[in-house]
Amino acid sequence: MKFLVTGGAGYIGSHMVKFLLSKNHEITVFDNLSSGKFINNKINFIKVDLVNLNKLDQLMSKKKFDAVFHFAALSIVNESEKKPRKYYLNNVQGTKNLINSMIKYNINNLIFSSSASVYGAPKTKKILERHKLKPISEYGRNKKEIEKILVRIGKKKNFKSISFRYFNAAGADETAKIGENHKPETHLIPKILNSIKRKKKKVYIYGNSYKTIDGTCIRDYVHVNDIVRAHYYGLKKFRQKKCILNYNIGSGKGYSVLEIIKGIEKVTKVKLKIVYKKKRKGDPPILIADCKKILKDLKWKPKYKNINKILSTAWRWHKKSFI
Repeated sequence: MKFLVTGGAGYIGSHMVKFLLSKNHEITVFDNLSSGKFINNKINFIKVDLVNLNKLDQLMSKKKFDAVFHFAALSIVNESEKKPRKYYLNNVQGTKNLINSMIKYNINNLIFSSSASVYGAPKTKKILERHKLKPISEYGRNKKEIEKILVRIGKKKNFKSISFRYFNAAGADETAKIGENHKPETHLIPKILNSIKRKKKKVYIYGNSYKTIDGTCIRDYVHVNDIVRAHYYGLKKFRQKKCILNYNIGSGKGYSVLEIIKGIEKVTKVKLKIVYKKKRKGDPPILIADCKKILKDLKWKPKYKNINKILSTAWRWHKKSFI
């Protein structure tokens, strides 16, 4: 089959590309390389920004794809608060351009990289997909708006889509050839591992007065390879006459920031010095997925159930990478 992967040079996108290649599919990647790094020569790579509708239209007119995996997005929550216009243009308008171009050239079947941030500060310990969407960050509002667009277009044009709401993507491929590397790095696990690699042992925790077991935020971590498997499993849903779906992707288990730091210390055998700082705007205290829906519909469940196993794959990649 022929697939387009937008943002295929980024963290999750590059793992998706690797997985699809292992299944002998023909892959085209669109990426503007603003944060990703092109690393695969077995694909058709095209540098393009989805905001550039003319170039996108030109490219989409030339090739028929069986489905599109859409990962391209700016994803730093803090930055989204400071630069809402930039985020809206890149994330929402870029996605609108992609959808409109797909419809124009009769390309259906979009798998969209959404986020648990659409829920905001949840009212329940575990979050079901039917939980009210009330994002508290610009990034979350971007994702919510795109999901609404997909529902509207889906009903009007029978445009098929699946929105996967990720919780915290983590880890790296077992080969240690690809892993997580953002610039700037804001994600907890790679940020700490980068510091350890540079012989810096000071770790900052933003907030220690949340109503949690130890006062620090609790998050649900899911391995990146489990995420890409879920995307692949989702393809079968496009056989349905109508398809406008959403699914959580998580482990169903939460770990506090302090628990993650202890896990990193165990995996790296490095003792870290913790420094507490004030809370960040837009950080919910607890985010844990209820994954009953994806288990039932797609027969998907995470293979990486042990947090230390996830941390080990991340550390293996960071040790040998040149970041």
